Amino acid sequence: MEFEPVIGLEVHAELQTESKMFCACPVVDSTQAAPNTTVCPVCAGMPGALPVLNQKAVAYGLRVALALECEVNRISIFARKNYFYPDLPKGYQISQYELPLAEHGHLLIQTSEGEERIRIRRVHLEEDTGKLTHVEGGSLLDLNRAGVPLLEIVSEPDLRSVEAARAYGEALRAILRYLEVNSGDMEKGVIRFEANVSVRPKGSRELGTRVEIKNLNSFRALERAVSFEIERQSRILAAGGVIEQETLGWDEARQATYSQRSKEDAHDYRYFPEPDLPPLVIADEWVEQVRAALPELPRQKSSRFMQQYGLSAYDAALLTAEKEVALYFEAAVQALPASVSPKMLVNWLTGDMFALLNQSGGLSGLGRIPPANLAGLVKLVAEDEINAATGKEVLAEMFAGGQSAEEIVQRRGLRQVSDSALIAALVRQVLEECPAEVAAYRSGKETVMNWLFGQVMRRAAGKANPQVVRRELERQLKV
Repeated sequence: MEFEPVIGLEVHAELQTESKMFCACPVVDSTQAAPNTTVCPVCAGMPGALPVLNQKAVAYGLRVALALECEVNRISIFARKNYFYPDLPKGYQISQYELPLAEHGHLLIQTSEGEERIRIRRVHLEEDTGKLTHVEGGSLLDLNRAGVPLLEIVSEPDLRSVEAARAYGEALRAILRYLEVNSGDMEKGVIRFEANVSVRPKGSRELGTRVEIKNLNSFRALERAVSFEIERQSRILAAGGVIEQETLGWDEARQATYSQRSKEDAHDYRYFPEPDLPPLVIADEWVEQVRAALPELPRQKSSRFMQQYGLSAYDAALLTAEKEVALYFEAAVQALPASVSPKMLVNWLTGDMFALLNQSGGLSGLGRIPPANLAGLVKLVAEDEINAATGKEVLAEMFAGGQSAEEIVQRRGLRQVSDSALIAALVRQVLEECPAEVAAYRSGKETVMNWLFGQVMRRAAGKANPQVVRRELERQLKV
């Protein structure tokens, strides 16, 4: 029997506010700050300490909800989620359940099957937990992260493949970064995925028993954990077994899921309204202000790039996946002469420039070459002032030292030689010195042409115009 997966994702994203969700403690990098240095009676769960809602966290939540085309609830309720939280001193989490901030949105993703519309069930606000470090004989608790504003985005079980799950995660992360509400730094745990996975006979409309895989903090972990679980469940069902509803962890070392506990249902959390927080009332005017201030989002920007710059869907998606790259590209295009195709700039940016960035640690290196300087390099290549091979060499030097392409070309004397008489003389000299190779070419061994071309370019110290060299080489070999 053939099975198909049914996948839903819960995404937890820390909001980039200055202070925590319900108190004035500053939000710090929990991977860098000394433990328990930003804690007060509220986030430490002291008796009598009262929470006060962070307005900016609500505004950030509205941004995300509206970007996902959700219906914003004008009244939403905070609740106590009663569950054993060893990393929340008060023993419960303040979250939203029956009346969340927003509901019924959607996100369009692109996969090899085409465009898919993934429904968003809910977007709600809550507080993050602290951080436990397990050591021999016990566990250490750091409350710096406890109470940090957290936005949970829950999809419907509309995903039908591992590819779709990753595409959804990447698209959502990009939106959060474009909205500047989350850094997207998955290594620091500021965005975490939880996957609900079940399988069912292909063609069936009935949902199977699902499991939840907790705290996946990389796209690779998301892909591998979901793939493993699909295979595991399919194997059990094919053998006549039964899937147990449970919460699972992902063991990166073993590349396998493992059971953490039997899966709770909503009633197990014993939700009840938070008595210390009034209902959250959202005025229509506030919603419209947030909507009007939304930036151009990745999908919109990609569509505009295709129309405005004549780019392919692939190139536009590559450029708009990261906001910094999209802004860099547009700034570079503005500095590019109208005679030079933006496509040429795309090739240099996503090819050689990306390679240098990958070697140096990522997008933080974009500032090493100002956009106008990259445009200047592309202009020199497009106008045959230097050839592509020299351009790669110049780009590497620009990245290392910060000079413009024009300065490097001028200082090192790299300007391309296009003088037809000079190139003709170089070709003639090479052919006279290589009679055996010339004879081999003329007898039908056409690959020798590339070797002869290399000899001419070497003689010209790499500065000869390759197109002129090849044309002249072909002309003289026919004589």
